[in-house]
Amino acid sequence: MSFSATTKNELSRIESEKKCCKLAEIAGFIRMCGTIKLSGGGKLTVVVVTENPAAARNFKRLIKDYFGIKASLVIIKTAILKKNHYYELIIDADMNAEQILRETGILMVKEGCNYISDGIFSDLIRTKCCRRSYLRGVFLGAGTITDPEKAYHLEIVCNSEILCNDVKKLINSFGLHSKSIKRKNNYIVYIKEAEQIIDFLNILGAHSHLLYFENIRIMKEMRNKTNRINNCDSANLDKTVNASLRQVQDIKLIERTRGLASLPEKLQEAAKLRLENTESSLSELIELMDPPIGKSGLNHRYKKIEEIAEKIRLAEKT
Repeated sequence: MSFSATTKNELSRIESEKKCCKLAEIAGFIRMCGTIKLSGGGKLTVVVVTENPAAARNFKRLIKDYFGIKASLVIIKTAILKKNHYYELIIDADMNAEQILRETGILMVKEGCNYISDGIFSDLIRTKCCRRSYLRGVFLGAGTITDPEKAYHLEIVCNSEILCNDVKKLINSFGLHSKSIKRKNNYIVYIKEAEQIIDFLNILGAHSHLLYFENIRIMKEMRNKTNRINNCDSANLDKTVNASLRQVQDIKLIERTRGLASLPEKLQEAAKLRLENTESSLSELIELMDPPIGKSGLNHRYKKIEEIAEKIRLAEKT
């Protein structure tokens, strides 16, 4: 089972105590994955379709708790590879579908005519607890979240730009920074930052998955930090080895052409020390000096040896 599915399973077990929060969650769910069908006599039927069985059971329970209605449930088997089932919940006119649509702010009246609204009905999200519940319904209806082991990505698919903007605004009212993009005929609200996704899971109430997500994030950061340290150590080691090889080449050139005795006493000491310890770093060479000198002092001596070696090379070319 995917991380997204198990997250929805956890969210589906949350039972809101307040009636206003139950209505907000119902409204969010219907808004994202519900459709309205016209039957004879202008009567309305609400059909809600989801792939998640826990989300279907949760919606069925909420409808019964709030409206006292037992929605019909139909399981649709898919022909393609027979992998997933779809769960279709039907609320027809005899189950007061029109009342549900009106109370959820989906069916509105303007100038004496009914119309289907595109966005979120503001009366349902006046309080913080209702905003949380509405978002929970929205995520259960049209949200997905990638396993943090693979990537940090959460998205909600909306069928209109107005709804997309309202969902984004609702998420960002909690101090988050969700963004939106159009993908084919849909509008996507998404979050890609790990900390923001963790905060979003906390808002929804998915605390178990929040802790799992946080643990994965910490482990990945530790692995990345360890890799950076190892890469840095490897780079420093390569740098030390390359510097040592250049110094040995310079010293051997001077020894072959002029002899080390031609160097000042301090440079002779540094040259002999390097030849005897070809793989040691400057820090390690300093400990072998008697009397000891600073790292910059020893480095300065090798710079002088390098300058002498370069002069010899130029002379050999001319």
